[in-house]
Amino acid sequence: MNWTATSCIQKPLLLHPLFKHLKLSYGMSDLVKQSFLRPALQRTYSTHTLSFLPKTKTHSMCRLSIPCASYSSDTKNINSSNIDHVAETDEYDKKRTHFGFQTVLEDEKVDKVYEVFKNVADKYDLMNDVMSAGIHRLWKDELIRHLAPHGDMKLLDMAGGTGDIAFRYLNYSNSTQSAGADYREVTVCDINEHMLKVGEQRAAQQGITRGINWLHANAECLPMEDNSYDAYTIAFGIRNCTHIEKVLSEAYRVLKPGGRFLCLEFSQVRNSLLRELYDQYSFQVIPVMGHVIAQDWHSYQYLVESIRKFPNQASFYCKL
Repeated sequence: MNWTATSCIQKPLLLHPLFKHLKLSYGMSDLVKQSFLRPALQRTYSTHTLSFLPKTKTHSMCRLSIPCASYSSDTKNINSSNIDHVAETDEYDKKRTHFGFQTVLEDEKVDKVYEVFKNVADKYDLMNDVMSAGIHRLWKDELIRHLAPHGDMKLLDMAGGTGDIAFRYLNYSNSTQSAGADYREVTVCDINEHMLKVGEQRAAQQGITRGINWLHANAECLPMEDNSYDAYTIAFGIRNCTHIEKVLSEAYRVLKPGGRFLCLEFSQVRNSLLRELYDQYSFQVIPVMGHVIAQDWHSYQYLVESIRKFPNQASFYCKL
C-alpha cells in the first residue's frame, strides 16, 4: 500500500495505446480515454467489431478456452492410454496463475476467488472498517472527489458489489446537482451475486430507489456496448481478476471518448520499516480478525496474500 503521492501529476503514457494520460494521487490511477488509436489499430472508432485482444472462444463464464491436444484422424488408433496421455498433456498445457501464494489453473482461480467473496460478503464492510480502522472510507471519499461527477455522467463501478463507491457517487451527485438536471446513473457490476445482494440490501436500507442498477457480470467480458460510460471505477478489485489486461481492455472498450478510468488499489510500501510493520500486521493480525469476526481465516489470508502478488506501482503502470 502506497499513499506517498501528495499531488496529482499528469504525464503522457507511451507504453500502452489504450490510455494516453495518467494521474496518480493517493494510490489512485485516473486515466482519460483518447479518441485515437495507434497506427496498427486505425479503424473506425465507433465500430463494434474492434478488438484489442486476439479473439478466443469462450464459454458462459467468459474464461479462456484451452485448445485440446490434436488427435489422429484414425480414431481406431486411440486407446485408453492415448486418451490418458492427451488428458495429462491438456491439463499441463493449461495456463497457471496465482491465488494468493498458491499456483493454480486459471479456471480454478476464478472459482476460488468466487468462494472467497461468497464467504466474506455478509461481513465485508464490517471487516473493511476493522482492518483499516475506517481509513478505507477516506480513500473512497477521495476517489469520488477526484472523479467530481458532473452533468448527466454515467458511471460503471466494477467489482463494486456492496455499493460503497456507488452510494458515494449518488450522494455527491445529489449534493451538487441543480434542480431539474438529468439524474446521474451508476451501474454496479460484480461477478459475485452474493456481494451484489448485500449491496441491494444496503440500498434498500438507505432508501435509494433510483439512479442505480445492479449487474452480475465478469469484468473480463462485459455485456455492454462500446462507448457506453463516461467513467469507470474499480476499488480494491482488480487484483482479484485473473487477466488484468483483459479487464483494462474491456474498461477502454465501454468508455466513451474522453471517459475516465479510476482505479483504487493496494500496492507496495517503499519504506522498509513501514513495510515490515505492515507485513506483520497483515499476516499476524488480519487473518485472526477474519477468524474472530467472520469465522473465516483462509479468505482473509488470501486477501492479504493477493496484495503481495499484485504488480508493484511501476509494473502496473506498464500494463496501462
